[in-house]
Amino acid sequence: MLEPQSVLAWIIIGAIAGWLAGVLVKGYGFGLIGNIVIGILGAGIAGILAPSLGVYTQSFGGNIIAALLGALFLLLIVGLVRRA
Repeated sequence: MLEPQSVLAWIIIGAIAGWLAGVLVKGYGFGLIGNIVIGILGAGIAGILAPSLGVYTQSFGGNIIAALLGALFLLLIVGLVRRA
């Protein structure tokens, strides 16, 4: 069971990662709010998948990077599907 603190952390980290992903991936973004939502989803995916892949992020910066990778992956996939 996820603790409320970890869910809140995913939201905050995801919002930061979504904003960063939107800055890095021009043309595939969904605006500020859409990128933040994608970032939150990416943070959730990273939070679930990273430990199962053997990647443990203990620091705030490590969590931002993991969430950013999840958000970038989602932005690229959704952007490609949207353009097809």
